[in-house]
Amino acid sequence: MSEETTSRGTIDFQRIIIRPVSSEKALLLIERMNTLTFIVAREANKKQIKQAVETLYNVKVISVRTMISRTGEKKAYVRLADEYKASEIATKLGLL
Repeated sequence: MSEETTSRGTIDFQRIIIRPVSSEKALLLIERMNTLTFIVAREANKKQIKQAVETLYNVKVISVRTMISRTGEKKAYVRLADEYKASEIATKLGLL
């Protein structure tokens, strides 16, 4: 994959993370598993998603799981370290 880069050669994290998901399942994962759910660029890999979330939201990511939905969108489940609360990030994003 060619990395999403700007004219300076750095990765553009705004292009990797497209939007947060605010479904009932996503909100349940925030509360129970300390996990945020995002729609991400289809070309992005797990390392790029992890780096983008850590940089944009100033958190530590434990794991990233991805899937391609039926609609063709790539969904990423991002689990945060225990010292960070997914509910606080979700509130900043307007999900809660």
